[in-house]
Amino acid sequence: MNINRRNLLILLGTTLGVITLDGCQIPPDNSSASVTPSTLPNDTKLAEKSGVFELTPLPYQYDALEPYIDKETMQFHHGKHYAGYIKKLNGAIANYPELKDKSAEDLLRGLNGLPNDIRTAVQNNGGGYVNHKMFWEIMSPNGGGEPQGKIATAIDESFGNFDSFKDKFNASGGSRFGSGWVWLVLGEDGKLKVISTANQDSPFLTGDYPIMGNDVWEHAYYLRYQNRRGDYLKAWWNVVNWPEVNRRYEEGLTVIS
Repeated sequence: MNINRRNLLILLGTTLGVITLDGCQIPPDNSSASVTPSTLPNDTKLAEKSGVFELTPLPYQYDALEPYIDKETMQFHHGKHYAGYIKKLNGAIANYPELKDKSAEDLLRGLNGLPNDIRTAVQNNGGGYVNHKMFWEIMSPNGGGEPQGKIATAIDESFGNFDSFKDKFNASGGSRFGSGWVWLVLGEDGKLKVISTANQDSPFLTGDYPIMGNDVWEHAYYLRYQNRRGDYLKAWWNVVNWPEVNRRYEEGLTVIS
């Protein structure tokens, strides 16, 4: 029997129980395996122990945020895009040992003092690292509902009520041209505000403290929502981890005080 290369790969994929796309191993749809290094995409494995900044698994399984954020999006977003930022950030500081004791947040805050040849790389990839680390943590399979605690009071004081805040947040995210983020930040004056940043720019660059942010790059939503960013922004509220957002708010108050 003649088996061409394509058929051989199909047979091997069936035998191994995985499908490989562009170097990214994706467990079959009926897999219930937890997120471990053995099931993470290849770029993730390379980033895990590649330098100062390491990638850790998500705090939940890739399919845990269904139906609002699909499994395949989470696999590529975490295991390819996020892992890529970490690899490049580590590469940027590799030749500067004096920077290896600094946090990514401190690198961003002190961006203008960094060597010229790595400044842009740290802005882009340091921002990508910090932004996404927060992003995974402020989402939860048990998320949604309305904020509780000090953040709830602060939102009401700053925006009138929760619905008004959501409308402002969604409008800012929807109007961001191209790729970027929409944020709830704590300003240096101790007040909450909604802002939007381009690309992977972090609020730390302008002295603001990020409380929560939603990624509006197309790779964060396109597989499920295509060009309907507004639908993604509305659905995202169903996975917001309000206890973590409240924790970040309380932490932010101590940082800026």
